[in-house]
Amino acid sequence: AIVLNFGEPTLYLLGLGFGLGFFIGEMGDMPYIAFLASGIVASSAMTTASFEGMYSVFTRMVPQRTYEAIMATPTDIDDILAGEMLWCATKALISAVAILIVAFFLDVVHGWQVVLVIPVVFLIGLCFAGPAIVMSALASNYDFFNYYFVLVITPMFIVSGVFYPIDTLPEVMQSAVQFLPLPHAVALTRPLVTGQELSQPLLHVSVLLVYTIISYYIAVVMVRKKLLV
Repeated sequence: AIVLNFGEPTLYLLGLGFGLGFFIGEMGDMPYIAFLASGIVASSAMTTASFEGMYSVFTRMVPQRTYEAIMATPTDIDDILAGEMLWCATKALISAVAILIVAFFLDVVHGWQVVLVIPVVFLIGLCFAGPAIVMSALASNYDFFNYYFVLVITPMFIVSGVFYPIDTLPEVMQSAVQFLPLPHAVALTRPLVTGQELSQPLLHVSVLLVYTIISYYIAVVMVRKKLLV
């Protein structure tokens, strides 16, 4: 699983960063490969946490019935899901570090502040773990997760500033995407990776925290209802 985290980002950075970047040149006052790499750090954390929060959590919750075994101890649903979210965030961090390593060897990473990406990516993982676990509570089988990826994750991936600046979108969409968590995640990771100045960091962190806290409590309620605890 760790080795696979190096494969996809390398393909993105080499294929799009160098290939498409040859025609684009610079974007956002930086080489396109740097623009892309800093966005992929955030989106990879989102994808990794979402996969873990759905497929792995659902497997432990339903087919393996691991939750039932854990609840035979003094551990409650709140504790289990807190652990699940922390693990999702940890896997998101592993994925992001893999991308940063690839980006470092491609001379994309600049400045000491790149170390601040670590806590930011962990928060991004927490932010997307909660909604994913909610989907696991709603799912009756693995195919259900396709709806979430096709209708939520993929559109967010496309319009949240990973591949191009948000200000190139129509004004209505620019306002709408600000209610999504990924644009705020990208707004935090891009300056930290490329050595630029952060803009409105408290706002971006607050949005991610709000998503994390609300989704956690919703997930606890939904999972408790699913397991009839």
